Amino acid sequence: MQDLHSYQQLAQSVLGVSFNDIHLLLTAFTHRSYVNEHKKTVHEHNERLEFLGDAVLELVVTEYLYANFTEPEGVLTNWRSALVRTESIGAAALRAGFEPYLRLSRGEKRGTDRARAQIMANAYEAVIGAIHLDQGYEAAKNFIHSTLLTTFQEILKTGSWQDPKSQLQELVQSRDGHTPQYKVLSEEGPDHDKVFTVGVFVDGKLKGQGTGPSKQSGQVAAAEQALRVYK
Repeated sequence: MQDLHSYQQLAQSVLGVSFNDIHLLLTAFTHRSYVNEHKKTVHEHNERLEFLGDAVLELVVTEYLYANFTEPEGVLTNWRSALVRTESIGAAALRAGFEPYLRLSRGEKRGTDRARAQIMANAYEAVIGAIHLDQGYEAAKNFIHSTLLTTFQEILKTGSWQDPKSQLQELVQSRDGHTPQYKVLSEEGPDHDKVFTVGVFVDGKLKGQGTGPSKQSGQVAAAEQALRVYK
């Protein structure tokens, strides 16, 4: 557990600002589960700050892409999606050293890697919201530029801005001359809470499979697994 002085040090060394109200930053790192475990002493979690930070993040990224590139709207939209998705901003939070500052319940600390990635991404957005409230839009913009937008050239280089299904189709067609085919392998659960398992096949051979709450999400998960096999 970090004290208030540690959060102020984080603000100055990593965020590049000195908070007027350090409790805003403390709240940005406070998960709902932590409030539930400390109801007598902690009363606010980071979800409202996350809501604000999400809007600021999207605006900053949109402005950056509009100012620096002349590609069509569809391409810019895909690039923006790649920058603001959970994996990208969660990785930015990890690089910035946010993890030790997260205030989580004991149960959440033992959660899955996927759950932790989501929590890290949410905290990143909440920190943006806290900076925006305490220091203003330009300070939040500078933080996003220094921690996230510096990765954009790598995203372009690797082609990771494309969605997994598009990436897989391009890869398979260039290597094998076939188009991936998706098939639902199983459906489980009641109508309101179904889980679909989907397989992706190339020339009749199973190359990956994934699960999700919809056929589309299952296809994306299957494509992601197949990409790992191909690469």
